[in-house]
Amino acid sequence: MPESDLDLLLRAAKEAGEIALSHFGADPKIWEKDDNAGPVTEADLAVNAHLQSALTSARPDFGWLSEETEDGSERLAKDKLFIVDPIDGTRAFIDRSENWAHSLAIVENGTPTAGVVEMPQKGLTFWATKGGGAFLNGKPIKVAPVDRIKDATVLTAKPNLRPEFWIGGKAPPFNTSFRSSLAYRLCAVASGRFDAMITLRPTWEWDVAAGTLIVEEAGGQAFDQTGSALIYNNPQPKLSGVLAGGPVVPKLVSQLV
Repeated sequence: MPESDLDLLLRAAKEAGEIALSHFGADPKIWEKDDNAGPVTEADLAVNAHLQSALTSARPDFGWLSEETEDGSERLAKDKLFIVDPIDGTRAFIDRSENWAHSLAIVENGTPTAGVVEMPQKGLTFWATKGGGAFLNGKPIKVAPVDRIKDATVLTAKPNLRPEFWIGGKAPPFNTSFRSSLAYRLCAVASGRFDAMITLRPTWEWDVAAGTLIVEEAGGQAFDQTGSALIYNNPQPKLSGVLAGGPVVPKLVSQLV
């Protein structure tokens, strides 16, 4: 029987973890990307090379979009494609923190249909399929039921609290916490540990394609900062921010300028 899309992603994510862990804590070579785009390590590149080979050989008719592969227009003509971040949280990886992840998604006509977020150093595997629910290490997960802003704990970074983003020039009175990987933030919300996540900067699709599907399949919602649904495989593969989580999310969106 042919390997399902989900099984393909799960297998590839485990293999990615093995490659990344072979570099973790071993002082991998590091380069700075152009235009202050952040660091990249030899681990990022090794994981990317493996994933591109393993995934596209299994699905040769799919397009490909990855943080560590030069983008081209070919993917825009594809109904289905892989959207991959080989290591989300590269700075955390460099700093020997455990809060980094592999983020793998399959997108069909702009909508994620399968997604895996693998966190090798933490021993966590999150996954979801469209209409099939969300899981952590094989057990179903659900978003938290908190629906009042003042009761919510939101994963976000300090720049997202700047007054220019919020009606009345002040962020609502929610509690805040932080994790370095956007993929991990989404999965922490999907598993009910936090109530929502917010990023209001232009957001690369590869950071969030898998995680937003996992949130939605865990019973949550995900929007851009205008309150619009998230559409993937755009010519410029960025979204206008992301807000995701449980029932408090629409109320947070309503407070944005």
